[in-house]
Amino acid sequence: MTTKLLVETRSQVDFVDIDSLVEDTVATQGITDGVCHVYVPHTTAGITINENADPDVKRDIITELNKIVPFDDGYRHVEGNSAAHIKASIVGFSVSVPIESGRLLLGTWQSIYLCEFDGPRRRSVLVTVLS
Repeated sequence: MTTKLLVETRSQVDFVDIDSLVEDTVATQGITDGVCHVYVPHTTAGITINENADPDVKRDIITELNKIVPFDDGYRHVEGNSAAHIKASIVGFSVSVPIESGRLLLGTWQSIYLCEFDGPRRRSVLVTVLS
């Protein structure tokens, strides 16, 4: 079963920790052992897993992505958001996390992040839980 979550982003580039939303979805599905697949159906947003303990890690990732793919670099795409499309492709659109005893098996310092590259917006995140 797939559940659609709505996530509000606050800035043009934003990493939003969605662990609690995903964990709540796993709990409501009642599956104790399996896999949780998290997918974002947008071309200018992504999903990643990374450190949650030090907020400087998020800032450093964003800073480096902005260096690699600047917002204004003579792109041809008429909408003006090519950088967002490129960053989303680099980060990727989904992650899968094992579930054991009803809990996501994330590492001690890991969180699941919705990565916004063309915000602020309301984004959909699809969570599929399989036994």
